[in-house]
Amino acid sequence: MGTINNFLWGFMDRNLALEFVRATEAAAISSALWVGKGSEKSADHAAVEAMRKAFSIIDMDGTVVIGEGERDEAPMLYIGEKVGSGKGLKLDIAIDPLEGTTITARGDSNAMSVFAAAPTGCLLNAPDTYMNKIAVGPKCVGAVDLDKSVEENIHAVAKILNKDVEEVTVIILDRDRHKELIEKVRKCGARIKLIRDGDIAGAMAPAIEDSGIDLLLGIGAAPEGVIAAVGLKCLGGEIQGRLKFRNDEEKARAKKMGMKDPDKKLLMNDLVSSNESMFAATGVTDGTILKGVQFLSDGAKTHSIVMRAKTKTVRFIESEHKFEHVPEY
Repeated sequence: MGTINNFLWGFMDRNLALEFVRATEAAAISSALWVGKGSEKSADHAAVEAMRKAFSIIDMDGTVVIGEGERDEAPMLYIGEKVGSGKGLKLDIAIDPLEGTTITARGDSNAMSVFAAAPTGCLLNAPDTYMNKIAVGPKCVGAVDLDKSVEENIHAVAKILNKDVEEVTVIILDRDRHKELIEKVRKCGARIKLIRDGDIAGAMAPAIEDSGIDLLLGIGAAPEGVIAAVGLKCLGGEIQGRLKFRNDEEKARAKKMGMKDPDKKLLMNDLVSSNESMFAATGVTDGTILKGVQFLSDGAKTHSIVMRAKTKTVRFIESEHKFEHVPEY
């Protein structure tokens, strides 16, 4: 059975990766209609509805492990929902139909539609809580440690990249909780890029050539940490994390979801344990990794990334969609 499954993966995941891009394209186009219009709920609903519809025609036996929330909180793409035709590979699905609902409502940068998948049982079923994270690109794998000081990690990255510390750029979410972290980075002498939102793009940025980002530090959402881990596994980068619970109820829920030690440091293989994983994303607004949706006189243009961890293949795809075909996704 294992040999057959390996064969199926080799044969099918190449096609599946492109099918997943079509799903993120559909979600991105639908939510892009709400850019700058001040309605987070409308933008998110448009993305969720479009992605869910796109999934219905993909040949896979998928289960959402990271999605829009619990079944009683989300009408579609809820945790535990079965997606796909029911035929083909059994997959864990982690999605954020619109990463950056606030970004989209404001018309700000780094909003995108994101999808990640791995064989069943290979993605951490992360609770909806916070996660302390550190992420780097391929050259710095093994050089950083979540348990080391900010100064030690920045100096390690500088050494590996053959840069002066003053030339290292750290990306951090602009939050009050990061005041002390920001002070430490500045005292160290490194540069900072503060972002309002866009946790997944921020974590992946150090692994993207020409992003200008060398290191991600700080606390963001745990589910986004898992999705980013799939992207970084495809890119050859690294992320480490530790859950930051807001209350005892969240810790209890993590244990119920199968985490024996909710306080442990989570390494790459804890977050995504299989090289048979895939990642796809389409930009909604212009950002560090992707360009946003552009509406043309007769359609729309999208910019996407699709990756496979096994081969480390990274494809950037620019697509033009005619209006009469957009609803077909």
